[in-house]
Amino acid sequence: MAGQKFKSARAVAVDVLNRCDPKKNYAGTILDKLRHETDQSQRATDLVFGTLRNRTAIDKVIAAFSGRPVKRIQDGLLNIIRVSTYELIYCPSTEQYAIVNEAVANAKACGSAKQAGFVNAVMRQITRHISNRLSPLTQTGAGCTIPQAPATGCQFDTSFLPESKNYPAEYLSTVFSLPQWLVAGWIAEFGEESTRQICFASNRRPSVYIRPNSLRTTLEALAEKLHAAEIGLDVVLDAGMIQIKSPRDVTQLPGFAEGLFTIQDITASKPVRNLEFRMKNEEFLILNSQCSMLDLCAAPGTKTTQLAEATGDSVKIIATDIDKRRLEMVKESIARLGLTSVDVVPYDQFFNTYGTSSKFEILHSKFDSVLLDVPCSNTGVLSRRLEARYRINPQAIKGLTKIQGELLETAAKMLKPAGLICYSTCSIQKAENRELIEQFLKKNKNFTLKSEQLTLPSAEAPDHDGGYVAILAKR
Repeated sequence: MAGQKFKSARAVAVDVLNRCDPKKNYAGTILDKLRHETDQSQRATDLVFGTLRNRTAIDKVIAAFSGRPVKRIQDGLLNIIRVSTYELIYCPSTEQYAIVNEAVANAKACGSAKQAGFVNAVMRQITRHISNRLSPLTQTGAGCTIPQAPATGCQFDTSFLPESKNYPAEYLSTVFSLPQWLVAGWIAEFGEESTRQICFASNRRPSVYIRPNSLRTTLEALAEKLHAAEIGLDVVLDAGMIQIKSPRDVTQLPGFAEGLFTIQDITASKPVRNLEFRMKNEEFLILNSQCSMLDLCAAPGTKTTQLAEATGDSVKIIATDIDKRRLEMVKESIARLGLTSVDVVPYDQFFNTYGTSSKFEILHSKFDSVLLDVPCSNTGVLSRRLEARYRINPQAIKGLTKIQGELLETAAKMLKPAGLICYSTCSIQKAENRELIEQFLKKNKNFTLKSEQLTLPSAEAPDHDGGYVAILAKR
């Protein structure tokens, strides 16, 4: 808007964080309401999400070098210091003086000269103790370095972190701002080095990938269209996807409005790809208009639409979800992509129509396959689900496995003999994945496990989230 005076990205980021309690609400929702206040929306997003992902490590630095526990720092000032400390540690290309100066200016704008002086003193202390903002990890001590990426970190002149060799869970938990019980469990299951890589992946800035709509374009044609619009990209052939290299509003990319692609992570695409492979290799399952499929937890529709595209939009697909608001997103996606094979049915109406009564069985309404992407702990997608690290705990996982088991039993009742269930999560916890499937198979002897795949998140190119998929067949 002409003449509008914009706030800086840092000021908007602080405002978002002041309003955000990651245990109760979502930073992204708050940011969406405030991003119009700055002309640096993407930078504000990076500052908010980066600070939240790394808050434990940031607070450790603040406490170590300010000489004051973070609980004793006023909330408004604390978030100014947090955002600035995040930039000092994780954005080494940003000039140090600019970070400190604006931190002081923001403190002065929202408080008194005395408060601005306090912020200035804290920031000067932190910068005084930084030896190298971009140091190779191979050349620094673990006790004085906060890792930024698999190869680099911010080095301080004092050891202030937990001892990494004797206390690896405590160390990794601190420097990657993750719950210690979660990290300890990963070490026990995957080993220390793999856990370290999981931690890096959990704190990365996740890449944006798009999946071409095979009914309207090809991978090559879509890449060419984006190239022509000077969009930076990489083609990931193995996944059949395109990585968008430059941060931008994906909905404004050429081809989005025309339904040429859908946003989806590489790992998130694996359940349908595994199901598609298995369907094409099962002699009994003939994919035609008489075949019926169910997506029981369909919202927001990414996998639903992928399934429709994979089956040539020629197989009847019922999509439902308990979340009415998000189920509307499924309708929007199928309309944009031009799909006709998907019937979106409200959850209550679905169970009245397709329930497990004798009438249901008489009507032969069961499905040839069921896609079951269950609610989960999100431990494979912590870089995207920022608030999950503040909310997840062993008791919560126990509650989730109960829901997951009930949904799996429901899916089993809705499956025809010789049908397939594709069970998937965006978790890497064995309780939600292999152990749950093993428990199901013990109780349901008429099912067999055809395949399973656990993908750990990775920060290495092409980076991707973590997740699990199992294909079950009914005898």
